[in-house]
Amino acid sequence: MTSDIWTEKYRPKNFDEVVGQDGIIKRIKALTNSLNIPHLLFAGPAGTGKSTLALIVVKELFGENWRENYLELNASDERGINIVREKVKNFARTKSLGNVSFKVIFLDEADALTPEAQQALRRTMENYAQTCRFIMSCNYSSKLIDPIQSRCSSFRFKLLEKKDVKKVLERISKEEKIEIDDDAIEAIYEGSDGDCRRSVNFLQSTAAVSPKISKNLVKTIISEIKPKDIRVVLDYALSGDFENAREKLLNLMLKESLSGQDIIKSMQKEIWNLSIEPEIKVKLTEKTGEVEFRIVEGSDPFIQLQALVASFVLAGLGK
Repeated sequence: MTSDIWTEKYRPKNFDEVVGQDGIIKRIKALTNSLNIPHLLFAGPAGTGKSTLALIVVKELFGENWRENYLELNASDERGINIVREKVKNFARTKSLGNVSFKVIFLDEADALTPEAQQALRRTMENYAQTCRFIMSCNYSSKLIDPIQSRCSSFRFKLLEKKDVKKVLERISKEEKIEIDDDAIEAIYEGSDGDCRRSVNFLQSTAAVSPKISKNLVKTIISEIKPKDIRVVLDYALSGDFENAREKLLNLMLKESLSGQDIIKSMQKEIWNLSIEPEIKVKLTEKTGEVEFRIVEGSDPFIQLQALVASFVLAGLGK
């Protein structure tokens, strides 16, 4: 077994190897074969093939000369207006090498660009349309200004289904001579939530422990929250015992080193297994969404989760 990072080693090399995005692949392949593409916007969750597909498009267009005609930037690292004025503009204004009349700039995590940088990018896309095409990748296309979205052909990627992730994991297992059963693949898929990159990382981490991968070994490596632990917190809260619910929750976060978002997601799943009225389930689901948003925006997860537990206590008391 090698020490390579498997997500790079087994990155798809052509359109046929990309899984789970058949409709998008068909359209992108047709555009690429014509040796002419518009500005492209790839939007969707992480680990669904956006960056990989951008690289495949470039290699199909330029062949061996792809490095000379391709610039990749991560907008979350270089997100200010200067990156557009300097790196992007300087690359876009020069002609391409080879038979294709344009170069390609790939902006990963483009939704992290500042509003000023997006306005500058909008003008650059207009002025250098003859010599450069942009491929932008983002998780949330709504964070891009409308003028940029309207200049691009948008493709919305979806989370991979279990059969797609299974296909990838079985191919890697065969190459690396790993034994993995269906239950283990199921556990990896559940832990990754349809993120193929995360699934491959889980597989590599597990294979480093043993070449025979079982469901229990996967659960140990992933260290995900056990539903029964979350159920204890919710049962205490709904019975009106705030102190015990709070203590159990803090133990989960501190002793198990779990993030606030992981706990929120587990709570949201477990709500629907509770023996309470459907109306209460709806209210609690709404509250978990509100708290998750606050945590993402930077609020203290300890305080927010305690507030959430308090909401469960009030719901249990009928308030």
